[in-house]
Amino acid sequence: MSDSTALDSFLDKWRARWPEWQVAETFVPAPRRRLAVAWFALLQEFEDAMNIAGDPLPADAKLGWWGEELRDWSRQRSRHPLGRVLEPCPAPWEALAGALPALAAARAPVDDIGEAFSRLRDYAQAVAAVEASLFDAATAGQAANAIAAQTLAARLAEAGPAALAGSGNAGDDGDRGMLQVGEALLKQWPLPRQAPRERRIWAALARQRLQRRVGAGQPVAAAAPLRLLLTAWWAGRG
Repeated sequence: MSDSTALDSFLDKWRARWPEWQVAETFVPAPRRRLAVAWFALLQEFEDAMNIAGDPLPADAKLGWWGEELRDWSRQRSRHPLGRVLEPCPAPWEALAGALPALAAARAPVDDIGEAFSRLRDYAQAVAAVEASLFDAATAGQAANAIAAQTLAARLAEAGPAALAGSGNAGDDGDRGMLQVGEALLKQWPLPRQAPRERRIWAALARQRLQRRVGAGQPVAAAAPLRLLLTAWWAGRG
């Protein structure tokens, strides 16, 4: 597999998970669209390691490898195909590498959503700092909180409500638990108005997914294209 083919496979894998982006990226400047998808694909690799089912050792090893890779990006050396797009961009890659262990710690069930946010605080702040560098935006605490919320929404979707509720909250791994934990997460999911446009749009799509899931009580199809277009336009305006 050539480097170009390998890179495209990672980008296409993310696009397949987020078909809404085909509509939403209309509101992202064309020169930044490939960079945005590469960055989101990298974050998806991290989330997949966090949400691994079964033996966590391979996923922990993967996070460790990524930590070394990101440190090499700080020295303008990359091995992973995504580095072809991301590594040339000056960003606090080493700080992000140091925050990756938080994703392994986030696998343990918690008693409330607040504790889940606390475990991801350092990771979310590191992600926000990289995004500020990649997309020439001012970073803010609000952006980090929204990033943590979106990461937890991905965990909720992959691992179920018990992963975020533990024994002290919903404790129901069915539809009722999803409703309770989803509602609690939405209440603490701020609108990241000061985040880069790319994050604002992706966060709006992710939040819309969770709202639809909570409202229906079960997985639902993506929103209609017109609604996606309006959501992305609104988020893009900030």
